[in-house]
Amino acid sequence: MEKNKYIFFELHKCSRLIKRYIDNNTDKEKYEKLTGVHSWAIGFFFHNRDRDIFQRDFEKECNVRRSSATEMLKRMEKNGMIKRVGVDYDARLKKIVLTDKAIEIQKTLDEKFTQLESNLSKGISREELETFFTVLSKITNNIGEGSEDD
Repeated sequence: MEKNKYIFFELHKCSRLIKRYIDNNTDKEKYEKLTGVHSWAIGFFFHNRDRDIFQRDFEKECNVRRSSATEMLKRMEKNGMIKRVGVDYDARLKKIVLTDKAIEIQKTLDEKFTQLESNLSKGISREELETFFTVLSKITNNIGEGSEDD
């Protein structure tokens, strides 16, 4: 490994560059109340709309603390991005459903993310990408094992 290369620093640097790219390539007026985290959450709900998603599912699958998820979902509901809808089989549960507004936003964001994904993977072979995802998964598992949330 090169001298002075640290996984956490390189991941952070890459993450910031991706955030900057997204910020510079998104119509801010159209999405003025949409944060990066909210767009990520909308994407999660959109791509899982074939099943009932509850707050606990969101917390678990996206590794979000309960308090953070509660605040985020309240804000998204206030901004007209999601609705909480009761289910027939359990009066205590409310599934999370995207509004038409959020669905339209996601369709636009999908185009942007497809373009971003193409830019990120330019010049990288399928084999290199598979290795990258394998290593990233191991890093994610390693950091998860040391988490106080487990």
